[in-house]
Amino acid sequence: MRIMGLDFGSKTIGVAVSDALFLTAQGVKTIRRSPKEIEELGELLKEYEVSEIVIGYPKNMNGTLGPRCALTDEFVERLLAEFGLPVERWDERLSTVAAQRTLLEADVSRGKRKQVIDKMAAVFILQGYLDRRHARNIPN
Repeated sequence: MRIMGLDFGSKTIGVAVSDALFLTAQGVKTIRRSPKEIEELGELLKEYEVSEIVIGYPKNMNGTLGPRCALTDEFVERLLAEFGLPVERWDERLSTVAAQRTLLEADVSRGKRKQVIDKMAAVFILQGYLDRRHARNIPN
């Protein structure tokens, strides 16, 4: 079993999954937003035997709910209805900034950064969740 992390954007959804021990997050892919997005996610959920989903929750820097939180909540409801798996909302403040910084430090070209930024943000979201889970000694 694994945990899936999602960076839910207006044009794409970044996807990451944990390893089987719930210690590390790896980027999987970026899904273009479309009517087929739920189907694509379902295929990944099966392929990686996912037991839980963590989705980035776009709070404002002061901790209040950002304007995209309502859209994220609607998407969470779709995920719950379609897959019946637990979905955890994870504060994603600065995850895209951290992903961007990592890609810049790795000297990834602008075009390539645009292709992978959401997947990298999903890795940061999921890794933060896994680190907190590990620090709290939550059993697998």
